[in-house]
Amino acid sequence: MKKKNLLAAGLLLGLAAMLPAPAEACTGITLTAADGSQVVARTIEWGGSDLNSGYVIVPRGYAQQSMVAGGAKEGKAFKARYGYVGLTVEMQEFVAEGLNEAGLSAGLFYFPAYGKYVDYDPARKAESVADLQLVSYVLSTCATLDEVKEAVAGVQVVAIDPRASTVHWRFADKSGKQIVLEIVDGKLNFYDNELGVLTNSPGFEWQMTNLNNYVNLYPGSAQPQTLGRLSMRSFGAGSGMLGLPGDVTPPSRFVRAAFFQATAPQQATGLKAALQGFQILNNFDIPVGVEFAEGKVPADIPSATQWTSATDITNRVVYFRTMYDSRIRSLDLNRINFGKVKYKFALLDAVKQQPVTPLI
Repeated sequence: MKKKNLLAAGLLLGLAAMLPAPAEACTGITLTAADGSQVVARTIEWGGSDLNSGYVIVPRGYAQQSMVAGGAKEGKAFKARYGYVGLTVEMQEFVAEGLNEAGLSAGLFYFPAYGKYVDYDPARKAESVADLQLVSYVLSTCATLDEVKEAVAGVQVVAIDPRASTVHWRFADKSGKQIVLEIVDGKLNFYDNELGVLTNSPGFEWQMTNLNNYVNLYPGSAQPQTLGRLSMRSFGAGSGMLGLPGDVTPPSRFVRAAFFQATAPQQATGLKAALQGFQILNNFDIPVGVEFAEGKVPADIPSATQWTSATDITNRVVYFRTMYDSRIRSLDLNRINFGKVKYKFALLDAVKQQPVTPLI
């Protein structure tokens, strides 16, 4: 086996070991500013190890080739029709969230135990795209949601390692529309996501149906009531949301995200909506010890929520903060000439320690 394939195979063993462990969590929301700016924001969680996340700047014309089962780079070859920026996990080829110069946003979310891709067929390797590289493929080749559907239908999405979790995907374009892709029993299922919320398993349709269990929730405080001769009133503000689930499971996060997003006041601009997205998603940070049995925490990392991003699709800016640095940083596509820029990869955090600014 070639050296690069040995390295990839070694990493895949680590990726497989990650799953199906706890904290395969991601929470996505969508905000629209008063000026029409569309913002998609999300978290990515993994409490088992440092994902060594980075960012990539991919120029127009950049050539890539997908991995296939076992990690060999023998899958579909493709060139970037559009330049893009992306946030990566584990390997620079694995873009988990990104935006291209045409205004298409794409991101993957864990989808364990419910998704199932087609089995890898070596005879069809030239049309096979690894699930963890589908975001890169779509950002390289598509500008609209219709083009996404056509592009995905023309390839075989496969697992690099069958022991690893499956994922599902969120795509949004500058029209303001958004879709979710889930692959179940080898079949592509596209769903219009008018709500703009996404978490993990179970499937998207089930999550939407489950919202009906919380029809009693509303913003503000409950009105005083009497129970026979007993007078009852709220202990404090916000009792209209009493019963909102607070645990970190995907169904509970989906419900919580839906209500927090729906009740958030509309912001004036894309920047303000992006900043609001970070404030909302603060509520979804997962402490690193919650999902493991006592004394079984496997990694010395500050949070299971490794990074949070907010993508202003309209104004073409990707914002992010990390578990090591809560300052918000940005990648502005308007400042990148994708026809001349060189491919770049860099870690999100060169120093893995939260900066502290002394005032005295």
